[in-house]
Amino acid sequence: MHPSNGILLTLNTHLPLTDPIPIYSLVLFIILLAPIILRKFRIPSIVGLILAGMLIGDHGFKLIEKGSIDLFGKAGLLYIMFLAGLELDMTEFRKNRHRSLVFGSFTFFIPLILGYFVCTYVLHFNFMATLLVSSMFATHTLVAYPLASSLGISKNEAVTVAVGGTIITDTAVLLILAVITGAAAGNLNTAFWIRLSISLAIFAVTILWGFPLLGRWFFKKIKDDKTSHFIFVLGLVFLAGFLAELAGVESIIGAFLAGLALNTLIPHTSPLMNRIEFVGNALFIPFFLISVGMLVDLRVLLDGPEALIIAGVLTMLALVSKWLAALFTQLVFRYSRTQRNIIFGLSSAHAAATIAVILIGFNMGIIDKNVLNGTVVLILITCLVASFVTASAGRKLAMVADNEPVADNAGTERILVPVSNPLRIESLLDFAVMIKDPQAGTPIYPLAVVHDDSASKDKILHTGKMMEKAVMYAAATESTVQVVTRVDLNVADGIARAVKELLITDVVLGWTERSSTTDRLFGTIFGTTLDNILQGVWETVYVCAFHQPLNITQRLVLVLPHNACYEAGFQHYLQKAVMLSKQAGARMVVCCTPETRVRIEAWLRATRTSVSLTYRAFGEAEDLLELAGELSDDDLLMMVTARKGTLSYSKYLDNLPARLSRSFKNNNIILLYPEQAALDYNEPGLRPEDLTLAPIQEQLANLSRLGRAVRSVFKRRRKN
Repeated sequence: MHPSNGILLTLNTHLPLTDPIPIYSLVLFIILLAPIILRKFRIPSIVGLILAGMLIGDHGFKLIEKGSIDLFGKAGLLYIMFLAGLELDMTEFRKNRHRSLVFGSFTFFIPLILGYFVCTYVLHFNFMATLLVSSMFATHTLVAYPLASSLGISKNEAVTVAVGGTIITDTAVLLILAVITGAAAGNLNTAFWIRLSISLAIFAVTILWGFPLLGRWFFKKIKDDKTSHFIFVLGLVFLAGFLAELAGVESIIGAFLAGLALNTLIPHTSPLMNRIEFVGNALFIPFFLISVGMLVDLRVLLDGPEALIIAGVLTMLALVSKWLAALFTQLVFRYSRTQRNIIFGLSSAHAAATIAVILIGFNMGIIDKNVLNGTVVLILITCLVASFVTASAGRKLAMVADNEPVADNAGTERILVPVSNPLRIESLLDFAVMIKDPQAGTPIYPLAVVHDDSASKDKILHTGKMMEKAVMYAAATESTVQVVTRVDLNVADGIARAVKELLITDVVLGWTERSSTTDRLFGTIFGTTLDNILQGVWETVYVCAFHQPLNITQRLVLVLPHNACYEAGFQHYLQKAVMLSKQAGARMVVCCTPETRVRIEAWLRATRTSVSLTYRAFGEAEDLLELAGELSDDDLLMMVTARKGTLSYSKYLDNLPARLSRSFKNNNIILLYPEQAALDYNEPGLRPEDLTLAPIQEQLANLSRLGRAVRSVFKRRRKN
């Protein structure tokens, strides 16, 4: 026999396929082509993947062996629940937790009650079968959630309420399932209830308290290995699912709680979040949808009238009960019809938990084959309905959001990030991405300023390589960047000219410290680079010292000086601080005067901004030292200061960077110079004496500082 014939004989060419290579090749091409083809017919990709699963499964053309992709399908189910918890806006969730509880109650009790009467008096099931099938009606799976996420409406209140209600009703249903299982096994006694209560309490504490501590420790210790970050998160998701099963509930509850636990540690605009969403949407979730389709067998409808009646009744009852729950939620909270349809679309699909409930009941002999087959048909129809309704209502909701008024600077916001140290690129870009308005279509501008001398050409080539790193890193966050290079006499002039030419609104600088005696002396006489920048740049300037990753921040402490609320850029940087707080998942503490607090609360009401916020009274320098003793290493200090001669400037702001470096050396620090009106000495209202006295007073102050610096140098030499 020829050797090549022997090789060919070893290949498995029989159907269904059992070799993993052709199986995964076929599935990947389905994931690629099904959405593209069905998009021509305006059919959601979710439906296309489910239909594809029907065609290749045991009840279709039998192309793939049963159970061959169950591993990826199970992973996709956990991934959907994990993403639902991870993408949840925790501030909005806390704000709407009572509404989620109301919807969760509606979507649990209405299907349960209607199901009990229909199963008892129409289908004539026994009590255990009635309880099992009725609880199956109450559960639902967020099959259509990727549609809502892709349309950009995942933070809408209706979506938040639907997702919050999902975990409530699914948890209740799966607890009922645990009770039914215990009753069927004859173990429904006091020991069963004690064991279940203790295991659930330990499980909840481990996930919601232990995972954040473990995650914060890991991200602090392993700062730069992005691959390890992804593997770590993925490992926690499946560990949470395993712990949930040990506690006696379904693994999807553990995955959702893992998403909630890690929510504050993974900013929505971070490269890690981008990788998590990409892998889930490209692989795990499509595998799950195909595996759901492989369960569907339309031939069961031909087995006789009983199967057809049961399938019809189950499907109709599942859809009607979920629609009633969405309707009552709409009436209670006065939602629009579009928001009601979004809630119905997200909560009407039955897949994962439904299959878990019914298969367990079938294996225990509580229900028969007709109920099992009817449930499979129910899964197909409800997934189709959920996809169509969510896609249709989601587009309308997205269009309404696009027509809403946006912030004045949303379209003109431009962030400049001057970079001189390659080690700071990632941290400064992370900060810029986190404070960038998602509605602003402008890119982020990394800037390199090259000193104009004989070696400027070589320096331009060197900075070009450094800027490639910035472009690659920004691409991981799906953020647009536009690299800018300037050749100028000094850094300050280069930055000032770039701000004017590009119409920059925000400048993000790295923190630099003057360590040598020469630097301190020349900085005293001629001013530091920051001083020179502030003289030519009157837009918002952030001076950042990041010693730890921003995603482990527990509190964002915003310190405001007297009269800060009267500056032109007050609302702008307040909006940025709130955005940073949400992205970092940090609670916000505002240290300010009572007058400034009134202005902040008025702005929050006017803009309908929700944020976890507390206030602390703050005076001047003496309070800064007291604040230093209250902050932990995981707190971020955002200190608002002012340029000389402006409304909020006071003498205690002099030498502030040095004092912050001493008192908060282990904290992440942002020194913020708000947008302020540039001082114009040609202004008609300016008194002549101001023109003469101000420069003299400033130079006297400089000479005084110079004298102190010289005396400190001589003191050190005497000691030595």
